[in-house]
Parts: sequence; C-alpha cells; structure tokens
Amino acid sequence: MLENIEKVLVTLKATFEKIADEQLQEMYPSEVLGYPMTTLYFLLHLLAHLNYHLGQINYHRRILRNL
Repeated sequence: MLENIEKVLVTLKATFEKIADEQLQEMYPSEVLGYPMTTLYFLLHLLAHLNYHLGQINYHRRILRNL
C-alpha cells in the first residue's frame, strides 16, 4: 500500500509541474458532480473529498490503537 501511495505522489508531482494556469481555468471534461466546473474547481473538490477520507482513516487508526 505504501508503495502505491509513493507512486501516486510521484505522478501527482509530475502532473502539477506540467499543468498550466490556463488549463486550470478550462472546463473539466466530465460533469462529475452533475454540473459543469473548471478543472481548478474539480481539483479543489477532490482535495476536500480526499481530506474527508483521511479523517476517516485517522478515526479508525485511533480506534485500533485503543484496542
């Protein structure tokens, strides 16, 4: 799992180094949430979504630590 996370980090870093500001203002090609949005908006939504899951992971980690 840690190896896969490392691969994702490498991919994200390479992607964010290449993306131009103009691309962030373009419309995201899919209506993920059911309505049109810019690529920047989608990335911010994705960040918030992943942070929610991080909170869930931390919650379960604390439960398991106390067993």
